[in-house]
Amino acid sequence: MALEFTDANFKELVLESDKPVLVDFWATWCGPCRAIAPVIDELHTEMDGKAVIGKVNVDENSDTPVNYGVRNIPTLLVFKNGEVVDKVVGNQPKSKLVEILESHM
Repeated sequence: MALEFTDANFKELVLESDKPVLVDFWATWCGPCRAIAPVIDELHTEMDGKAVIGKVNVDENSDTPVNYGVRNIPTLLVFKNGEVVDKVVGNQPKSKLVEILESHM
């Protein structure tokens, strides 16, 4: 199961990470978000030790999505050294997400 990022732990778990971090901005009512959820969980397991994979529920954590201009979900941001280095919007194939993550390792 992917990590749960919140407004309270985002700085510590994402911005201060020494590994690339994939953040999935999602909501329970979003169909494409539910469709990509198993892929995010698989990546969390497969990338353990190489990258950090987690999710932000936009309904429960409004500050973080606003800070990063998230207007559509799912939005996936990749952070490295506290900065956004990649962004994709919408349901994506696992292979594309792996390619994006590996390009930032």
